[in-house]
Amino acid sequence: MLTYPHIDPIALSLGPLKIHWYGLMYLFGFATAYGLALWRAKRIGWTQDQVADLVFYGAMGVILGGRLGYVFFYGFDRFLNDPLWLFRVWEGGMSFHGGFLGVLVAALLFARRYQTPWLQITDLLAVIVPPGLFFGRIGNFIGGELWGRPVSDPDFALGMVFPHVDLLARHPSQLYEAVLEGLVLFIVLFVYTLKDRPRMAPSAIFLIGYGLARFTVEFFREPDADQGFVAFDWMTKGQMLTAPMIIFGVILLIVAYRRHQAPAATQGGR
Repeated sequence: MLTYPHIDPIALSLGPLKIHWYGLMYLFGFATAYGLALWRAKRIGWTQDQVADLVFYGAMGVILGGRLGYVFFYGFDRFLNDPLWLFRVWEGGMSFHGGFLGVLVAALLFARRYQTPWLQITDLLAVIVPPGLFFGRIGNFIGGELWGRPVSDPDFALGMVFPHVDLLARHPSQLYEAVLEGLVLFIVLFVYTLKDRPRMAPSAIFLIGYGLARFTVEFFREPDADQGFVAFDWMTKGQMLTAPMIIFGVILLIVAYRRHQAPAATQGGR
């Protein structure tokens, strides 16, 4: 049985300045996205300034959308009682689905500024986002949050005790998500986009891949205490928000191949 290795959430202290691991994970994610975008941009004729702007727009979408999504998806009652809570970001609270919607809006604004097809941008984002998801889930693990449900088999090799929660062996669901939503999804998309693909197809693969990974891991992740199961006595809020991504992704993939459009911008530069 493994024991959660309590990690100081503060990675570095420089006098009054304290750098938290969670913030570093965001920084690593944005830096990785920038590097991947630079590499991909060479195939479509984008400048370094365009890539930097895209990552900046995306970062704002992640941060603003993630916070708004958490407040409205998971804490709307608290927001109604205390509207200023929306701005107290230091108290924690970010939502992937909110960040996802924020990035879509940011991509739309970027597309309008540079007169670039929106789906060309989302296809590029589909490839560079998963590493950020990996780092984000590692941040969740370091923070000792979003732990898993108790394991059914006490001899399960990955069972981990989180002493700050209880003494039960639980699934380290943060690591499951880091591997599936981050590493596996990135590898799938990276390999898939090595060849020319129809526009929208990479975006669709991202929706399907993330959706399946998140929906599956939710069966091993402890539901939020203030949410519980929201439907059928088994469906969590995360699954409810993720299911439409899978459905829309399948539809988008079918449409992409039926229309036989030009290859996505991330895959061939046409």
